[in-house]
Amino acid sequence: MKNKVVAIVGATGAVGREFVGCIEQRGVPIKALKLLASARSAGQKQSFRGEELTIEELTEDSFHGVDIALFSAGGSISKTFGPIAVKAGCVVVDNSSAFRMDEGVPLVVPEINARRIADHQGIIANPNCSAITALVPLWPIHQKNRIKRVIISTYQAASGAGAAAMQELEDGTRAFLDGKPFTPKVMPHPYAFNIFSHNTAIDPITGYNDEETKVIKETKKIFEDDQIRIGVTCIRVPVLRAHCESITFECENPINEDEVRAILSKAPGVTIVDDREKNYFPMPIDASGQGNILVGRIRKDVSDPTGHSIAMFVSGDQLLKGAALNAVQIAELL
Repeated sequence: MKNKVVAIVGATGAVGREFVGCIEQRGVPIKALKLLASARSAGQKQSFRGEELTIEELTEDSFHGVDIALFSAGGSISKTFGPIAVKAGCVVVDNSSAFRMDEGVPLVVPEINARRIADHQGIIANPNCSAITALVPLWPIHQKNRIKRVIISTYQAASGAGAAAMQELEDGTRAFLDGKPFTPKVMPHPYAFNIFSHNTAIDPITGYNDEETKVIKETKKIFEDDQIRIGVTCIRVPVLRAHCESITFECENPINEDEVRAILSKAPGVTIVDDREKNYFPMPIDASGQGNILVGRIRKDVSDPTGHSIAMFVSGDQLLKGAALNAVQIAELL
């Protein structure tokens, strides 16, 4: 990486800022960093390794001399400028859903399928944050004892909807506590002291929202297993940062909680937080700022008398492993 020029598209967004932070904190030895955003953000300054970098307007000419571009500016921007970057000789790691299900685009979680990076034709897709959070701990179990079925319920933080949603949660909470009226503009419902179905479109036929559908489809692609059965319910909760998920999975062969703990204790990207005596398990407050997925509440699923199923609870920083960190790891492996 020491001779590579890296560009960040969407540098002023929540994930864009985390891109910069990850590269700096991990000491990635790049040659230069180029920050790109919309015209209204051009000219702003952002610090990086003791320097003040000037944010440039994203244009069709932005990618000359760039080796790797990390995109997090929304699907429409990725669809427009991703191919332009590739044509300029750049490898794109895209955080949007624009290319995830394209047959020729690898969908990569380095702990799971890093080998797929070599298959890229200019674009590599970063998976959905909810999928990453679930799959990092599920994969090592799947390798030992194939998972046939998964039921996931998510508790998703404002960070998944970007900086504006995080600010709206803060402002709405402050207004609620002060007894003042507050009209949400980013979220469809009041966010303070409230939970609601994930704010993506609902399929009128299936009843599943886009976030749930992404998790189902992306899991099958990443695991390279079309037969795995997946049920998902995605919910927004009034937490600023870090998603949580309740996961119950069924394996082909019997499995117990001790086996799961033994597998996860050696799994990359996983930290076990499972203290029954102190009732201490994964929480967003602990997962925030962490690169690993926290896993706990590991226990037998008592609804399955066959002994094939385990329930657990996980938490992961959506802005890090769920987005920026995963993309930077891919860039490092390139």
